[in-house]
Amino acid sequence: MGLTGRIVSFTKVHVPPEGFTDQAPYVVAIAKLENGRGCIGQLVDYKEDQLAIDQKIKTVLRRTRDPGLEGVIPYGIKFKPI
Repeated sequence: MGLTGRIVSFTKVHVPPEGFTDQAPYVVAIAKLENGRGCIGQLVDYKEDQLAIDQKIKTVLRRTRDPGLEGVIPYGIKFKPI
């Protein structure tokens, strides 16, 4: 966790798939990380004016979706502007 990178592209999701309805609308971004790898993730803790190509981000661990019937809270990598 804590890798940094920059936003290459992004989009705002208004009609989410099942399990993500409580998070809509949300932003999904493609980022190029400092290690040279590309990665897709949800953008969190952002302000509308921070939605820009080349915005610097860092990776954070967050809940990814509703636990559903299993009762297990799924976690994954998301992006946070810095």
